Amino acid sequence: MVLDYTLSIASIFVGTLIVFIFKPSNAKNLNLLLAFSGAFLLAITVFDLLPEVFEDHDAAKQTGVWIMIGILLQKILEYFSKGAEHGHIHFSKDTTQIPKLLFISLCIHAILEGFPIHNTEGILIGIIIHKIPIAIILTTFLLNTKIKKSTIAIILLGFALMTPLGTFISEHFEALQKYYSNINALVIGIFLHVSTTILFESNEGHKFNITKLLVVLSATIIAYLI
Repeated sequence: MVLDYTLSIASIFVGTLIVFIFKPSNAKNLNLLLAFSGAFLLAITVFDLLPEVFEDHDAAKQTGVWIMIGILLQKILEYFSKGAEHGHIHFSKDTTQIPKLLFISLCIHAILEGFPIHNTEGILIGIIIHKIPIAIILTTFLLNTKIKKSTIAIILLGFALMTPLGTFISEHFEALQKYYSNINALVIGIFLHVSTTILFESNEGHKFNITKLLVVLSATIIAYLI
């Protein structure tokens, strides 16, 4: 479990290091990385999470309701985060203050995505692959603002700790155990919304792109094999 926490936190710092070391500026390459992460997250959700929550056939409709709640919740979170969960941040570069709504929305998203980690094989890898490009985009955005570097470091550290916090709450708060399937279904809704949005939006003009198709197929096959 300590390894799960460590890897989850490390994914944010890997994304941050990529920005400092490589200074990525090629939007096409970043879109392909986002497409891979979106396809991988979607495949893990379909292959691992969905079968798990639908094991109880008597509660299938209730599970579907919670998945829809997750989709709608993510839509609300994106209203405040401006789509940062799937690679889009639209705030003024002249800002000197922490974008509080962005940070709170991202934290809620990150806490919830940490819930299924300790019970569902493969989902940690999906989350890590999802978080690295988001960390790249978030770090790039913050460094281009007028926010103090020390404040940026605190923001990134806080964000990095949120997913492990969700995992810790899920594992140690017994009062939530009886709602575990419902929370997982809600998280599935969040993942479905985020991953499909990434896949649709990472294709400029919604044109056929053989490179993107190969990236998506590769992510899907890898997710299936894990």
